[in-house]
Amino acid sequence: MPQKKILVHICCAPDALYVLSLLKEEYDAAGYFYNPNIYPEEEYRLRLAETKKVANIVKFNLIEGPYNQEEWTRFTIKYKDEPEKGRRCDICYALRLKSTAQKASELHFDCFTTVMSLSPLKKADTLNRIGKMFAERYNVPFLEANFKKKAGFHKSVLLSREYGLYRQNYCGCSYSLRDREK
Repeated sequence: MPQKKILVHICCAPDALYVLSLLKEEYDAAGYFYNPNIYPEEEYRLRLAETKKVANIVKFNLIEGPYNQEEWTRFTIKYKDEPEKGRRCDICYALRLKSTAQKASELHFDCFTTVMSLSPLKKADTLNRIGKMFAERYNVPFLEANFKKKAGFHKSVLLSREYGLYRQNYCGCSYSLRDREK
């Protein structure tokens, strides 16, 4: 029986390495790099290049979504002073998961998910709630997950060191960079 096809939203290479390796055990997995939040563009390009390395290591097809930082800023600027894990992050999750659901539907995937729940800075329950909302809207199931469980984040750190991957020190958006630099 053929494996179900899953489209996995990827925010960065270290998270993708662990999560895609895990999911490939049960699914025919492809990655979707859609991150209009990443600032500056040089950081976006670096994270995309590292994700391409992971696609070669784990052997999955990688789809690059459009990079539209201006659109992301338009949706989030009202919440620029929110702390990490605030409403701004919820909007950012929604933008990225909506695009992933649309792409999964368009390309006839059986389901979709995101690697973001691996990060200790991301709220798995919120990601899962948003993912289910877009699953209903685009008629493609969302695989609920909290990949940080069972030491997932720690395993991803070890794997990224083993493969010499770049590990960023901020979420990716201009606001998290600003806060990191303070």
